[in-house]
Amino acid sequence: MGKLFDVEKIIALRHEIHQHPELSDFEAQTALRIIKFMEPYHPDKMITEIGGHGVAVVFKGEKKGPSVLFRCELDGLPIDDLIDKSYRSQTPGVGHKCGHDGHMAILAGLADIFSGNRPEAGEVILMFQPAEENGQGAYRVVNDKRFKQLNVDYAFALHNLPGYKKGTIVLGEKNFASASKGMIIKLTGKTSHAGEPENGNSPAIAMAEIVKELTFLPQKENVFNDFTLVTVIHARLGEVAFGTTPGYAEVMATLRSYTNSDMKILTQHAEKIAKEHAQNSHLKYEISYVEEFPATINNTNLVQQIHQVAKSNQIPVEQLAKPFRWSEDFAHFTLQFPGVLFGLGSGVSQPQLHNPDYDFPDDIIENGVKMFYGIYQQIIKNEQK
Repeated sequence: MGKLFDVEKIIALRHEIHQHPELSDFEAQTALRIIKFMEPYHPDKMITEIGGHGVAVVFKGEKKGPSVLFRCELDGLPIDDLIDKSYRSQTPGVGHKCGHDGHMAILAGLADIFSGNRPEAGEVILMFQPAEENGQGAYRVVNDKRFKQLNVDYAFALHNLPGYKKGTIVLGEKNFASASKGMIIKLTGKTSHAGEPENGNSPAIAMAEIVKELTFLPQKENVFNDFTLVTVIHARLGEVAFGTTPGYAEVMATLRSYTNSDMKILTQHAEKIAKEHAQNSHLKYEISYVEEFPATINNTNLVQQIHQVAKSNQIPVEQLAKPFRWSEDFAHFTLQFPGVLFGLGSGVSQPQLHNPDYDFPDDIIENGVKMFYGIYQQIIKNEQK
């Protein structure tokens, strides 16, 4: 295929972004770096502050055709960067430990291609999305009025995957990543003197039963259609005061499932457990949710097209036997548009995502760019049949 884009320029951008990571909802300077990088390419449209600090860069073709969106993420993580490289993070306690700097570089590589070779037809939308790590960004983007004006037809994204050979494409035929949500249960009773517990109403027993039943909920027979999991991640009871019985308790758990239908069932049963034990103990209760991710459901026809793109570029493909247990907010895109989220292997011995010594490998950027560019070409080819 020859040299598609200026590899050195794109790697330099990746290193610059890596040096200046920003947390979810605070990616203003990262967005500004992207805008400044894109300006010399003279895109046909650039929309800023979508869903927060999101940036959409649009290249239009001369002929009518589909609008194809490629998405990456802007945010870093609250994790120290321990890599021994010249471009190590300059922000204490914050690092690009999930590879979002590399994902941005891949979209920048696409811009480098389309700036000199405008799309044949339709539009290419490069979506630099904010706040992926806290599960808020994609939802806000797809519901932003300015984003809706783009009239997206297809949406694609990738995520680098340690544990897989560098440059390998990892595909799930349908479900790629799990649905998940953080459940918070608050129980309120009444404090009393520890020597007179009968004068109060402790939530201790209710809390213990809730923790137990939530943990074993996925093992219930004939309830769920596929994999589900409940992980109790935090529990708090009263205060450290030996003269006082507790009057307040809190349980936090992460609910997971391969499918959105099972998530609905899991949520209903989890709420029933909390309500029943609260009511049995005459406690006030409050249930809320945070970091809600739907399951990422791939379009099966588009998955087959990605197989063809990988084959034409002589890039190996590994098929997933089961979806990943982690979640990705790109699911909000695939709920609205035909799309695919796929993996890009970042090395068998590569440190895992969110590890302090993780660093996105520059040598897989090219395969990422080739895949996205090939996907666009394949869609245009199919649309013209």
